[in-house]
Amino acid sequence: MKILVIEDSDSIRRMIETLVAARGHKVHAVNTGAKGLEAAFADVPDAILLDLHLPGTFDGFGVCERLRANDTTRAVPIIIISAMSDDATKQRAAEKGATAYYTKPFSPTALLKVLETIQNKPLH
Repeated sequence: MKILVIEDSDSIRRMIETLVAARGHKVHAVNTGAKGLEAAFADVPDAILLDLHLPGTFDGFGVCERLRANDTTRAVPIIIISAMSDDATKQRAAEKGATAYYTKPFSPTALLKVLETIQNKPLH
């Protein structure tokens, strides 16, 4: 599976990249929302792991909204991984089209399990 990781923290991005790649997935990781959108539109991933607090023009909500508005990425599962744990943020993420929401620190096992579920479920 091709996984796109959009996370501005170098240490968290590397940890997710290592975790997911160890399970045999192809991982492309970027550190801004704009780079994430560019990567997703250039080579549509099978799933996107997305932080909400991102530097630059597009935060995670904006990225999610733009991915859902585009025909090529509309059905791609988007898993939010964020330090924000309040219900309003989770609700907003769901309204923007997030598939799942994990709060940092997150369980690596739970993340791998959701990726496995996505892998075994056809998108169409």
